[in-house]
Amino acid sequence: MSVEFEGITQEYEKGSFTLFPGLCKGCGLCIAKCPSEALSWSDVLGVYGTPAVVANEKCITCGVCELACPECAITVVRKRKR
Repeated sequence: MSVEFEGITQEYEKGSFTLFPGLCKGCGLCIAKCPSEALSWSDVLGVYGTPAVVANEKCITCGVCELACPECAITVVRKRKR
């Protein structure tokens, strides 16, 4: 049996932020650690029926949220400089 996790990707100037609601427990560690206060609770529900997170235009795609997430529910990809 295989399980697929659909990600929700948001594109920003410096990169992209992807949240996998099927992995998000709604613990809030990413919100607490975000240096630009770019994360908040969303209307999308996570794995336990708790709110997942969403990024806003303040997101600088630094990756701190990805490192703070104990469930690997966030992926941040920075754009390469040309």
